[in-house]
Amino acid sequence: MLLAVLSSGSWLAFAVLTGAFFAVASWECLRLFGNRQPLFGAAIWVAAFAWLVYNGNYNQSILLPAICVAIWAARLTPSLAIGLPPQDSMNGRFLTGIYGIALLGAFLGILALFAHSVLYMFSVMMLVWIADVGAYFSGKAFGKRKLAPSISPGKSWEGAIGGALLVLAAGFASLAVPALEDTFAVQLFRHWGVAGMAAVLILMVAASIVGDLFESQLKRRAGMKDSSNLLPGHGGVLDRLDALIPTVPLAVLFSHWM
Repeated sequence: MLLAVLSSGSWLAFAVLTGAFFAVASWECLRLFGNRQPLFGAAIWVAAFAWLVYNGNYNQSILLPAICVAIWAARLTPSLAIGLPPQDSMNGRFLTGIYGIALLGAFLGILALFAHSVLYMFSVMMLVWIADVGAYFSGKAFGKRKLAPSISPGKSWEGAIGGALLVLAAGFASLAVPALEDTFAVQLFRHWGVAGMAAVLILMVAASIVGDLFESQLKRRAGMKDSSNLLPGHGGVLDRLDALIPTVPLAVLFSHWM
């Protein structure tokens, strides 16, 4: 279905499909946070998504992406060190709300990147996927020092470094391919040079790791192996997209500044 929508080039069809994925992700998110009425809560978030899309706000303002980046920097990332509050506490409910905003901003950000071009959107997503592949194989081959043993024992510093190096290699390789001129990494290079491109790509990799670890932390607190079983053999939508939740708003911000 995704390939059919992308090949059609229809923005409306892609927005509807993105909204469907957001609905499922919202439901999974609320389950992880222990919400007693996840379907009702997801309906409210989807209504907010639809309203923002209808009004065109997803692609006209950098306020929401900026808020999302601030949420990750000020509250969600520190939770990896300080832990999560109890689900039923006031702080727990506050965390549910701000993570919901981060989730909303990420899915609207995907639409904003798609509005630029399908290639541009995939060039951002590919950075996250390349980092994940690099981290997996580097971790398997060289992993010794655990990155976050209490949250995700399988992740290592060597894996994270390997993922970052593979992303940098892919970014520099894309500079030599004329067909990839309108991609995220190449545009970073054109506006901010080698150092600027490398710095932003490393920041994107770090953000993707944080997104992955934060969802793992939520699953551990909830006592759940996967966010859901809607994708047989792959878990849920959040399990597939968790690393994109902090990286997409970041990419939208940098794209605006470029």
